Amino acid sequence: MNGILYGVGVGPGDPELLTGKAVRVIGACGVIAIPHRDPGRCFAYQIASGAVPAIETKPKLCIDMPMTHDQSVREAAYETGTDALCAALAKGEDVAFLTLGDPSVYSTFAYLAERVRAKGFPVRWIPGVPSFCAAAAALGEPLCTDREQLHLIPGGANAETALAYPGTKVFMKGELAPLLKAIGDRGLTAAAVENCGTEHERIYGAASDIPEDAGYYLATIVKEKQA
Repeated sequence: MNGILYGVGVGPGDPELLTGKAVRVIGACGVIAIPHRDPGRCFAYQIASGAVPAIETKPKLCIDMPMTHDQSVREAAYETGTDALCAALAKGEDVAFLTLGDPSVYSTFAYLAERVRAKGFPVRWIPGVPSFCAAAAALGEPLCTDREQLHLIPGGANAETALAYPGTKVFMKGELAPLLKAIGDRGLTAAAVENCGTEHERIYGAASDIPEDAGYYLATIVKEKQA
C-alpha cells in the first residue's frame, strides 16, 4: 500500500503555534520532507523540532527548492522533488512535508502536491497558523471587522495599485522602499512584524518605524484610511 503525503503547516515561528493535529501527524509519519538541502538551515524544520523533538530521529528527505524567478529552474526542482516524494510513498512510507505558515498560502507544497496527486498518490493538507494572523495577534489588532475586505499581497506587487484596494492590505515580504514611500504619500496607517513568533521578533507600530532593510520574514499591515 502506498504512503500518504501530508503538507504540514508549522506556523510562522513559535513552536507553540503548531496545531495538535500537526504535532500528531509529524510524530506519526515515517519520513520528514523539508524544502531545503540542510535540515539545520531549514526554518520550518527548526520550528517543528521545537514542538516534536522526536523528529530528530526520523529519516529526512531534503528537497532543494532554489529561490529564483527562473521558471525552468523551478520546474526542474519541482519534478526532482516530486520523484523523491513518490519514491518514498511507493515504499509505503507516510511523509510529512513541512512548510511555514499554512500550506495553502504561497507554499511550495502546493506545486509538489499537484504533481504527486497526478501520479496517483494520496495527499492531505494540515493547516497551520498563517504569519499575517500571527502578526495581527502580536500587534494586538484585528485584521478586519464587520464588512471590511482583507487583501493578501505577495512581494513584488504594485504598491500604488494595491494600496487603492478597500479594507486592510497585508503585504508579505517584498521590496519595502517603494511600499513605504507609497504609504507615506497616501498618509496611510501601517504597522509591521518582523520574524513573528521567534526570538528575533520585532514589532513596528507605525510606518515611520519600519526600516527599509527589514528582514525577509516581514508582514506589513496597512489599514484603509478613514474618512
